[in-house]
Amino acid sequence: MAILSIPEKNIELRNPSEIKAFFEERNLLFDQWSCDVIFDDRATQEEILSAYDKDLKPFMDNGGYLTADVISINALTENYDAIRIKFLAEHTHSEDEIRFFVDGQGLFWFNLENEPVFNLLCQRGDLISVPAGTKHWFDAGESDPFVKAIRIFIHMSGWVPEYTQSGLEKKFSDFNVPQ
Repeated sequence: MAILSIPEKNIELRNPSEIKAFFEERNLLFDQWSCDVIFDDRATQEEILSAYDKDLKPFMDNGGYLTADVISINALTENYDAIRIKFLAEHTHSEDEIRFFVDGQGLFWFNLENEPVFNLLCQRGDLISVPAGTKHWFDAGESDPFVKAIRIFIHMSGWVPEYTQSGLEKKFSDFNVPQ
């Protein structure tokens, strides 16, 4: 279940309809898909993509997306601390960043013009799209990370982060993820 937080206003939304409306007002996409397949750590990328092909194919066809893969992060991920630092720095992408969480969780932060910074805790079944050029960052957690998500994109080059160098993310480094 997703949780939207606006730390500077002490606001928290847990109702998926309210979160979806909040996102739509800001030209962002949040949705929830049925997520009834449970994978162990031995599941291959092909098995995971195949299990959700019925949802992925129409979504990708409708949006002009050409490829998908699976990102899996857990406590055994090599060089996790270095990977986390890259995700934590505010950045943009030249194309949409789309994630469908098939398991685990992760925190997307958003820095939109004329808005307080907010975040969305994405969990199993949550789909999020961060439009191209949107300032954001991501946190899989300081310890015991667990994310298994399908990434959807047009060209892999669109996933290269363009760092803003703002340092804004440091202001929120003490944020406690809602339970």
